[in-house]
Amino acid sequence: MFSLFAVLLSSTLFCGVARAWGTVGHDTVALIATNYLSDTAVDYFADILDGDELVDIATWADSYRYTAAGAWSAGMHYIDAEDNPPDTCHVTYPADCGTFCIVEAIANYTSIVMDGRYSTAHRHDALAFLVHFLGDITQPLHVDSLDGTGGNSIDVSYGSTDTNLHSAWDSSFVNEVAGGSTIIAARSWSSTLITAINSGTYASQKASWITCMDVASAAACALEWASDSNAYVCEVVVPDGADAIEGDDLSTGSYHTNAVATVKLQIAKGGYRLANWLNAIAEADS
Repeated sequence: MFSLFAVLLSSTLFCGVARAWGTVGHDTVALIATNYLSDTAVDYFADILDGDELVDIATWADSYRYTAAGAWSAGMHYIDAEDNPPDTCHVTYPADCGTFCIVEAIANYTSIVMDGRYSTAHRHDALAFLVHFLGDITQPLHVDSLDGTGGNSIDVSYGSTDTNLHSAWDSSFVNEVAGGSTIIAARSWSSTLITAINSGTYASQKASWITCMDVASAAACALEWASDSNAYVCEVVVPDGADAIEGDDLSTGSYHTNAVATVKLQIAKGGYRLANWLNAIAEADS
């Protein structure tokens, strides 16, 4: 049972009803992370999870933000990088953060999870936010203010479905690659990505995903992760500018190929990084 906590902060909804990586993406991140939790972390988080698994809490933050009680939390799902893709991509902190943003949220909820003065219920909520935000921060359009709406105003299609660029990156590519939006699809996809991390495509890359794991410098680490994702806005999301893809069908062609490869990479990265961040929390606070 989730309980409201923390100072309520005012924020503006920038992502409409789009949800970064959708349900299957966040579930996959959580399932990957579960595979890499250390024994210390499993023991540390057992009481906080109170019978839940990481996958059980992976999408709560999205559901919560669209309630009247949770509207205040919307700004924590992103950071509005004021750059100029495709010419320049960069995240400037704290200037791009506004009232509150995902970089500060990750630092805040890392601290709360580790603070035994909070109740178990409060730490459970903090962990739920943390699990979700380490997924969100790998979605390129959650770390850029592209066209002032994170790509929501850029109309595209995905096969026969009219959508927008942000939604395509949140759900269309992810659901296609995962083979659906169910927990069964997430379990299958997570297994595939775990194999790629252990001995496949990502085996030689995974160490570079966790170069910043200092829980005492959580904001600095979150900024590093945001900057990593932001680079893909210039490289993959709008490599020729937003106008070049306006009205395009993103379900085929070279754009689709590059986007799918990036989605796979970012979901794998999010899961592996989440596990190592939770391991670092457990190690530091044990």
